[in-house]
Amino acid sequence: MRTIMHVDMDAFFAAVEVLDNPEYAGKPLIIGGYKDSPRGVVSTASYEARKFGVRSAMPLRQAAVLCPQGIFIPGRMYRYQEVSEQVMGIFPEFSPVVEPLSIDEAFLDMTGCEHFYSSLEEMGLRLKQRIKEETGLTASVGIAPNKFLAKLASDWRKPDGLFVLRPQEVQGFLRDLPVSKLWGVGKKSAALLHQLNLYYIRDILPHSLSWLQEKLGTALGTQVYNLARGIDDRPVTPVRDVQSVGHEITFPEDQESFPFLRQQLAKMSEKVGWRLRQQGLYARTVSIKVRFGDFKTITRSHTLDYSFNDDDTIFREALHLLEQVKLKPVRLLGVSVSSLSTGAQLSLFSGEESSASRITQAMDAINRKYSHGTITRGRTLPSPEEGPRH
Repeated sequence: MRTIMHVDMDAFFAAVEVLDNPEYAGKPLIIGGYKDSPRGVVSTASYEARKFGVRSAMPLRQAAVLCPQGIFIPGRMYRYQEVSEQVMGIFPEFSPVVEPLSIDEAFLDMTGCEHFYSSLEEMGLRLKQRIKEETGLTASVGIAPNKFLAKLASDWRKPDGLFVLRPQEVQGFLRDLPVSKLWGVGKKSAALLHQLNLYYIRDILPHSLSWLQEKLGTALGTQVYNLARGIDDRPVTPVRDVQSVGHEITFPEDQESFPFLRQQLAKMSEKVGWRLRQQGLYARTVSIKVRFGDFKTITRSHTLDYSFNDDDTIFREALHLLEQVKLKPVRLLGVSVSSLSTGAQLSLFSGEESSASRITQAMDAINRKYSHGTITRGRTLPSPEEGPRH
């Protein structure tokens, strides 16, 4: 019998914003853009905003109708990524087998680790406490015999929840849940089940595997049959090695000012360099992504003959690539690095680079002590002549 733990951060993007801006606490906060944005959708809504019916992926204009008193702000993906890396860095302290699902949730296979704790409840509580100590944020934790049940359990007492589902409790827990709670059953599959008068998991149990396969197809029928009985044999699979590190920005309005685009490129290069160094990685390839107002998207890349993880190299190469692009109004701009390794192959100008490296190390030390962005380079600041055009 396995012991699987699912960890899900509570309203993650909104929680990070409240952490950095305490004045948002207890207020309906909606992340994704400003309420009059013609393009934006909701990335995350605080629990206060969800009470008004605001949900992820909802158009911002619809959210503004449902919650006109809401606080609407654009997201800061670089900041959420930073905090996510802090959270993900905690998990190996508890288990060597970790499967991140997204920026704010993961599975941990705790099988064999249980004896380190007085109970499963204490095990979950210890992890929640570590996340709170490290980040100041709350997480909901579910512990169960498999991935499907652990994910259900983590959602059971949100926010800041902890729920342990033991094998002997599984059938009683599942039977009164709607069929939409089965993993992989979306709106279309749920409608199909409803046509068969299957509304709750208890309605599925009397039917045979062959009957469900005949009515739903082999794959879905098998999945519904097994999950309704709490059967899920999928292992926790550690994530594959990261292939690239990047950051991109979609502008509220198309931008034509090259000084402004240069400034944004500098800011993104700094964020990409910071993430590389925090993960102990080096890159050899720099790429940019440009999406124009007509939605045409281009990418440009350049591979160096040596490895790097400093902001200056990333910015220099990205700027050179951007200068070669025939610009028209830009909707989106992105920077990424790839050809990653954990070791550095130095260039011929190692003496010059070591000086830049010392500056970078000093800046990183300050940013780690306080927060990323405490100290930055002048090129990331708007010039007096040119700023963003809103």
